Amino acid sequence: MKIAVFSTKPYDREFLELANQSFGHELVFLEPRLTSQTASLADGFPAVCVFVNDELDARVLLHLHRNGTKLIALRCAGYNNVDLQVAEQLGFVVTRVPAYSPQAVAEHTLALILALARRLHKAYNRVREGNFALDGLLGVDLAGKTAGVIGTGKIGRLVAKRLMAFECRILAFDIRPDEQLQAEGVEYVGYEELFRKSDIITLHCPLMPATYHLINEESLALMKRGIILVNTSRGALVDSQAVIRALKSGRIGALGLDVYEEEADLFFEDLSNQVIQDDVFMRMLTFPNVIVTGHQAFFTRNAMEAIAKKTLENVTAFERGEEPPGLLHYREAFAS
Repeated sequence: MKIAVFSTKPYDREFLELANQSFGHELVFLEPRLTSQTASLADGFPAVCVFVNDELDARVLLHLHRNGTKLIALRCAGYNNVDLQVAEQLGFVVTRVPAYSPQAVAEHTLALILALARRLHKAYNRVREGNFALDGLLGVDLAGKTAGVIGTGKIGRLVAKRLMAFECRILAFDIRPDEQLQAEGVEYVGYEELFRKSDIITLHCPLMPATYHLINEESLALMKRGIILVNTSRGALVDSQAVIRALKSGRIGALGLDVYEEEADLFFEDLSNQVIQDDVFMRMLTFPNVIVTGHQAFFTRNAMEAIAKKTLENVTAFERGEEPPGLLHYREAFAS
């Protein structure tokens, strides 16, 4: 099948071409993101392969539909960038990669928590400048802390289990509690209790209307002063303006972000020779207790190999008239 692969970086091409040796599809790699301005690049392609910052709103979907596209193959787990109601109305088949390497994201989450707790980013820069003083590097033990895990799906449950290994008490919120985690001592509570009692909060839930700006002025006001907050899920779970105010007041003691609500024009690009125009993002970077990584939590060799293979498995199944293993069921998606 001929596939237009949007948002292509060299590593996407490397892993997709390697995986495609077993499938034999015609992959056409396109560097631009899929938007209403670039949708014409997909004209005549029966399938498009897209990533997290590609825009599949009504306008784009209508264009794709009119010009022969039938399959939207997401090479990621999230689908908040797709207008699912329009996609269903137009008859698109939408596939995704729901579980490529939950370990990768869970381990990156722990890396951020540990780096923030022990101020490793500050220590790294100091030592490179020949400064070996310990002033300002006082950390905290994770043992004995209460960690709040919001969302205990494939990634969140791994984060919870890893934090238990650090002797943390785990509070969790999920609309579908994990019975195995409960048996191991994880306590499921409501949002407010989790916000009030946690020393660390880490986000692992999907982005939907109910979770948009879950971290906001009201929820931050409930949290302990000095909270460690980490988001490796979706940027818009966090109200960036509210977080800046909480950093200034000391309500947030440390912040780790791998995602950002306005990341589409920033992440995955080399902007080192440009003046970044996003004032909110640049303001966050001025705080010494903030670590931002550019949506790299998923980015391990194991994960990239799995993403490429499972994406092409979805395309192959569709081409054969079979149900793709990563088929997005619209009704389940609307209910989640």
